[in-house]
Amino acid sequence: MLQLASGMSRLGTESAFEVLARANALRAQGRSIVALSIGQPDFQTPAHIVEAGIKALRDGHHGYTPANGIPEVRQAVADDLNRRHGINTVDPNNVLIVPGGKVTMYFAIMMFGEPGAEIIYPNPGFPIYESTIKFSGATPVPLPLLEENGFGFKAEDVLSRITPKTRLIIVNSPANPTGGIVEKGEIDKLVKGLEKHPNVAIMSDEIYSEMLYDGKVHTSFLKYPEIADRLIMLDGWSKTYAMTGWRMGYSVWPKSLIEHATRLCINVHSCVNASAQWAGLAALTGPKDDVAKMMVAFDERRRFTVAELNKLPGVSCITPYGAFYAFPNIKGTGFKSKALEVALLDEAGVASISGTSFGSYGEGYLRISYANSIENIGEAIKRIGSFLEKRKAA
Repeated sequence: MLQLASGMSRLGTESAFEVLARANALRAQGRSIVALSIGQPDFQTPAHIVEAGIKALRDGHHGYTPANGIPEVRQAVADDLNRRHGINTVDPNNVLIVPGGKVTMYFAIMMFGEPGAEIIYPNPGFPIYESTIKFSGATPVPLPLLEENGFGFKAEDVLSRITPKTRLIIVNSPANPTGGIVEKGEIDKLVKGLEKHPNVAIMSDEIYSEMLYDGKVHTSFLKYPEIADRLIMLDGWSKTYAMTGWRMGYSVWPKSLIEHATRLCINVHSCVNASAQWAGLAALTGPKDDVAKMMVAFDERRRFTVAELNKLPGVSCITPYGAFYAFPNIKGTGFKSKALEVALLDEAGVASISGTSFGSYGEGYLRISYANSIENIGEAIKRIGSFLEKRKAA
């Protein structure tokens, strides 16, 4: 029998892909399935970005690139971040181009995680946080994100969880799976409180930073020079530009860590696909009309989804202000989250994700992705309503 490393038993998964596989298998059997599960825009990548990728291939960009990314792309990332956040502190030499957002999570957690260390992470939160923390051997310390706080953290809740063993704090706003955001006042308090903990690093996952609604404004941790020497900022192209399959992400690292992160790139993936990087450059420097259109559509779907969910028996849903997820409370239905996820897919033909797929504090909730047409969302919620009415009457 093969002897695997003990850490393999601690490695988790991302349930959205498992639900997608089950939904596709049911479709293959002839079932009608409406997918509100997977977290990717249902729009095509804007045409000028696609053309830039094609042109790069035609121009002969077929080889390796620098491990940290093509210089022009890193400069464009720095320029974009400095412009969007009203700063001038992002140095392209501290920017790393990576194949997707998960790479930055993995690198940051593996840099600081080991037996005896603690890492604070949001719960419910993106499942790869907890999975990789456990894989590293560190102890995951959940930071509960509660409905009564709009699924945003309170600074004192973060600070109260710091111990002498804490190496890293992970934050995510706007958040997956809840769509919750953290207001600037709480970030101000957290940064101020971290002055007492100079040995604790922060990884800020800002992949949804351009997906906000109702006039909400994103506050990036890049705006705080007092933590610049220990901040890892994660962002990328996948959500904003509908480029999930291009596998394009980036991160900003402190000067003291960028060499370590680049060395991890060399060991793990060598470099990012060359043509995809030129496409990413076109995304950052080209027109943003398609992005604006996508956000108008997402906003319309968000309002519709929340209103319709709140009509369902036993369901309530607060308004999310970011990303493209709703996180309805289903405690009044009498179902546990995973049981309802399974029943809705098998019996109603609706793919959603159990809140517990994002951590123990997700019990009593479902994640609904409104990255689908209003017609499909309406059909899905109609099916959920019929299912719940039948179960209530039984």
